[in-house]
Amino acid sequence: MRYPRWLRLHLAALRALLVLTAVLGVAYPLAVYAVGRLPGLHDQAGGSFVELDGRTVGSALIGQSFTGPDGKPLKRYFQSRPSSGGHDPMASGASNLGPEDVVDRPGRQSLLTQVCVRSKAIGELNGVSGARPFCTPGGAGAVLAVFGPRAADGTVPRPTRVVSVNESHTPFMASYKGVRVEPARPGEDYAKGLVVPVRGDAPADPAVPPDAVTASGSGLDPDISPAYAAIQAGRVAQARGVPPAQVERLIKEQGRALGFMGEPTVNVLKLNIALDRAYPAR
Repeated sequence: MRYPRWLRLHLAALRALLVLTAVLGVAYPLAVYAVGRLPGLHDQAGGSFVELDGRTVGSALIGQSFTGPDGKPLKRYFQSRPSSGGHDPMASGASNLGPEDVVDRPGRQSLLTQVCVRSKAIGELNGVSGARPFCTPGGAGAVLAVFGPRAADGTVPRPTRVVSVNESHTPFMASYKGVRVEPARPGEDYAKGLVVPVRGDAPADPAVPPDAVTASGSGLDPDISPAYAAIQAGRVAQARGVPPAQVERLIKEQGRALGFMGEPTVNVLKLNIALDRAYPAR
């Protein structure tokens, strides 16, 4: 019996639907689940949860904060990278601010000022210099709005007015090209001025490493660099009353994936748990 053409087309589509449902909706998920149950992969497939004293305290794949009820960093713990989503797994994502975001807006700090604020705070917390190129000593973006006639190349060789756009108090520099630098006034528009970031005299290689002042793309990076861990070692050792060498030894036990892949990293949660087990806080 020969079916009408329209019915044959519908039957072919139905067969394709059933086959694809069986392959992609049943067989493939079961295969992925089976692979995830293999030895060595089970923990990763299950969320890589970490337990301490019978309690789940986090995931080795998701960064978290180590702060007190007041929101301040706990000195006895290593601190994670900053997070634009507050280390909330439901708010994973980046700030989407780029390198040219250097001027603060009402109610929102520029990316440059965020980096400067973090660098200053981390330096003070860990007893190192928080100085950074293009940052003011007070922890704001060192950026000027320069007003005056523009030259052919867009510069302002003879400014008539200069404003430190990210500071509403005493500016980080007194004058620029012979013109007094003014503090910014709330609500005033400086868009017509030439934006001039000022490098300052901070070292090109700051004591506070880049991953300490920038959030990752997800905002949930569980790892920090050995350099960031190193500047925290003294603080943590002092808070726990142990020699710094003991804390540094635990840091060195972290490293590359499988011992040779990628850059060396330090998993903050695992390191803090190792500290609690070896040297409980006093």
